Amino acid sequence: MEEDGQIISRETIEQSIDGGEAYRIVQDGKPVGGVIIRVEGDKGDLDILFVSPKVHSKGIGYAAWCEVEKLHPEVKIWETVTPYFEKRNIHFYVNRCGFHIVEFYNSRHPDPNDPDSAEMIDEQFQDGMFRFEKRM
Repeated sequence: MEEDGQIISRETIEQSIDGGEAYRIVQDGKPVGGVIIRVEGDKGDLDILFVSPKVHSKGIGYAAWCEVEKLHPEVKIWETVTPYFEKRNIHFYVNRCGFHIVEFYNSRHPDPNDPDSAEMIDEQFQDGMFRFEKRM
C-alpha cells in the first residue's frame, strides 16, 4: 500500500502519466477506468491498467488491453508487473491477455534494473512482485 491505503499513490500515477500515454476507459459515456503505457521502439510497458470494481468481470479491461495492442502494432514485447497478492491481476494478465510470468521480485531478488525496487518491496510489497512479458 502506498498512501491512505491506496495500492498506487497519486504520485506514482502522475509519474506514469508524465512519462507515457494515458487513456481513459469509457463505458456508455462514463469513465470506468484507465490505462497508462510507455512505448519505446518495439518495447512497451504497461504501467497502470485499472477498471472500477463496479464493472469488474464484464470484459472491459480485456477490451481496453486489446485496443492498446492495436494502437501499437510495432511493439514486439509488452511488460508489466503486479504485486504477488493481486491474484485477480495475475489471472487477468496470464489467462486473459496472454502474458507469461518471467520473473519474481522479492527481498532476495529485487529488480536489477530498478535500484529503488528493493526498498519498495520491503515497504509496500513484502510478498514480492511478478514481472510479466507478452511477446507478440
